[in-house]
Amino acid sequence: MSNSRRDFLKTGAAVAAGTLVASSPLLAESRLIVPGPLSDLPRPDDPAIKALMEVALNTAKSGGASYADVRVAARRQQNVNTRDRIVQGVSDTDTYGLGVRTLVDGAWGFAATSKLDRDSVANATRAALEQARANRASQLRPVVLAPTPGNQVGEWKSPIKVDPFTIAITDKVAFLLAANEAALKVKGVRNVTSSMFFLREEKSLMTTDGSYIVQTIYRTSPNMSVTAVSADFSDFQTVQSNEVAPMGLGYEHVTGSRLAERAPEWGELAVQKLTAKPVDPGRYDLLLHPSNLWLTIHEVIGHPTELDRALGYEANYAGTSFLSPPASVLGKLKYGTELMNVVGDREQPGSLGAIGWDDEGVKPTKFDIVKNGIFVDYQTTREQAPMLADYYKSVGKEVRSYGCSYAQSGADVQFQRMPNVSLLPGNNDDTWESMIAKMDRGIAIVGDGSFSIDQQRYNGQFAGQVFYEVRGGKIVGQLKDVAYQFRTPEFWNSLKAIGGPRSYHLGGAFGDGKGQPAQSNSVSHGCVPSLFQQVNVINTGRTA
Repeated sequence: MSNSRRDFLKTGAAVAAGTLVASSPLLAESRLIVPGPLSDLPRPDDPAIKALMEVALNTAKSGGASYADVRVAARRQQNVNTRDRIVQGVSDTDTYGLGVRTLVDGAWGFAATSKLDRDSVANATRAALEQARANRASQLRPVVLAPTPGNQVGEWKSPIKVDPFTIAITDKVAFLLAANEAALKVKGVRNVTSSMFFLREEKSLMTTDGSYIVQTIYRTSPNMSVTAVSADFSDFQTVQSNEVAPMGLGYEHVTGSRLAERAPEWGELAVQKLTAKPVDPGRYDLLLHPSNLWLTIHEVIGHPTELDRALGYEANYAGTSFLSPPASVLGKLKYGTELMNVVGDREQPGSLGAIGWDDEGVKPTKFDIVKNGIFVDYQTTREQAPMLADYYKSVGKEVRSYGCSYAQSGADVQFQRMPNVSLLPGNNDDTWESMIAKMDRGIAIVGDGSFSIDQQRYNGQFAGQVFYEVRGGKIVGQLKDVAYQFRTPEFWNSLKAIGGPRSYHLGGAFGDGKGQPAQSNSVSHGCVPSLFQQVNVINTGRTA
């Protein structure tokens, strides 16, 4: 039995959230109605869905909430994986649900449901109200929300050209296998893996402030890894396609990645690593390519400038922060040299963090995190910004959220998540090549690798993909077994030179975990080639 989307809503059938195979029908829980394929599910911007969101807000207000918001989210993910000349796996999953958050006497409550009918939505809202009242007993101070303009009404969509979910799986597999074949033709290459990952979020937000926002967000990540093995099987080396970062774009990003054309180059680099000279431990000038530096920025600037970590409210995954207490570091800590200017934003077109509004209805704005080397601000939400009111008043800033609220699904409560955090280019015309030409003795690192970081983001160790020895302004060969170590402020205070606007590049993390229960978001980090002086380098291949 098949029903249209409208018929499905009229009959009151419930949408069962969970993990679903895209080609399979979704079994409804109410009245035993089986709707059609997932494409027939109600979209979050459907007028009938909007009416159910109004039920949630009306129930919240009548139940004593001073503020409430309700989100409906449909989330689809697809992953295609290959190895050498075979397909390893294909997955296509969906989740669908509604979440409502209520603020009662300064305490939060939250509940969610996958049943989209009036009674289920009202019951979920009443559960959120009960939870808020219960939470008052353990509350240290009442929640105060920063103001946001009311009547935020609008739509936003990622600037894609081709919806990746309209491309046949067979075409995606053929693209990946062609890239694998190109790499396998390189003598010495033993194994190749490649994949594509796609995400589409369709979500609506309605608040008691008068906001009604509909957004469709896409994210796309093509990548491959090429492994070379020595003839006597005593060594293997891998190069990954780190220069091809995940982006907030459509399938055009896959075709533009040119994996098959670039695969032989990555294969040759992997083979060359087999005979590369092991690095001698010591202090070196390091030129870090954006495909390497983005991850360092993520770990030692992105995470420690999350206000909840600095205040000790969050420690899962990435620990707390050395940037604490705020009153001792804001406007005072010399994070790095004057070349260091870091901004947060959720606006940059094509970035993973790009949105029209956050999950509290705040239109994001670009803001300074580090200005001329001085730490000046944290990432905030509506709840967090008032906690810095005294500081903002002292520097003449308004108390406002920077639009850093996000939840990964309708079943998850929104909280502070990292925006794009980026190092701005310098006022020069330097590029990767011109900066190498200015180096006397050092190491140039391309691509990200393994890393280790302490629980306050203060002590770190980072590796990479390809390591070039530079002498007299020229690359003289590859090195291997390289990792650099540092303390965060010392590292950034050794920043000697940065590239100009032409060398700016976006890297990014498709899945960044936080919270308990854990949630994942996606975030980009823009940066330029950057030269650091006399950084400690170790040899990771040595056993003694």
